[in-house]
Amino acid sequence: MSKQKQAQLRKDVMPFATSKTKTSIVQLLNTIPPFFILWILAYQSLAVSIWLSLLCSIAAAGFMVRTFIIFHDCAHQSFFKKPKLNRLLGTITGVITHFPFEKWKREHAIHHATSGNLDQRGTGDIWIMTVEEYEKATKWERLQYRLYRNPIILFGLGPFSLFLYSNRINRKDAKKKERKNTYIINISLIVIYCLIGFLLGWQALVFVQLPIAYIAGFLGIWLFYVQHQFEDSYFENESEWDYVKAAVDGSSYYKLPKWLEWMTGSIGYHHVHHLAPKVPNYHLEQAHRETPPLHNATIITLKTSLKSIKFRLYDEEQKTFISFREMKHRLNQSKNQRITTAKSTSTIRS
Repeated sequence: MSKQKQAQLRKDVMPFATSKTKTSIVQLLNTIPPFFILWILAYQSLAVSIWLSLLCSIAAAGFMVRTFIIFHDCAHQSFFKKPKLNRLLGTITGVITHFPFEKWKREHAIHHATSGNLDQRGTGDIWIMTVEEYEKATKWERLQYRLYRNPIILFGLGPFSLFLYSNRINRKDAKKKERKNTYIINISLIVIYCLIGFLLGWQALVFVQLPIAYIAGFLGIWLFYVQHQFEDSYFENESEWDYVKAAVDGSSYYKLPKWLEWMTGSIGYHHVHHLAPKVPNYHLEQAHRETPPLHNATIITLKTSLKSIKFRLYDEEQKTFISFREMKHRLNQSKNQRITTAKSTSTIRS
């Protein structure tokens, strides 16, 4: 795509980068109250059946994910027109979703500015090693990376790491506003969890709140993972990296059933979001539908997205992801070639 076409594409999407107060308020009303209603139903259902309670918790977790999308839009200053309203709602939804608003806003902005840039990885991203980096890594570094990329750890233990550790601490050079916001959210969560425990009992924490937070965390990590790690995703070094190509070619269109699309705030239109972060979630589908060049984005479905679990390393030469098994095969081939070469050299010398 030429620079002229890229500029035109961004221009075509800009009309959708406008929030509508009425639509935003409606989304708040059909998201946050249902979350609390389902939370209460999950708690009350404990007296009937723990399985019925779990079903309510799963539904509540879906609305927690939808609440996170609102939080996400507030971080982009796209949910309301006024920055103060976005910051206020971002902090409130940050308490509900257990995310520090100011800290996450900064990290996510860096993610958008560097997505697909091989020389600028590390902030707001899932850890990705290239084939070359893995070949040069020490055994300890390889072990760390293999553990990190193990689905049981990434998706199973990931929510615990996210909610209990990474979301609770500030970076050393964080500004005062960022530190203060993290402290406010942390203190709010401590108070809320203590109140739940004292007023409703430990059962409410263990069988209602923890499942909701864990399931929502799992789903959130999965959505973030799968929308940037697909077979022909875009990655380039700084000198070749291009923002528009990174957005359109490096972010997938996760085509979900309509009810899941609604529950996830249309974030499946991730290519649109990365191209124009100011487009609020409720305009993403329309922006995609009415902008023909965006129809060329890579489409993944619930079924095909499962293939991404095996993707472990990015091959810069082939421009694709490969599995650890494929990497092991390459390393064995390289080792055998070196042995064969050494034997040939030894034979010639003798």
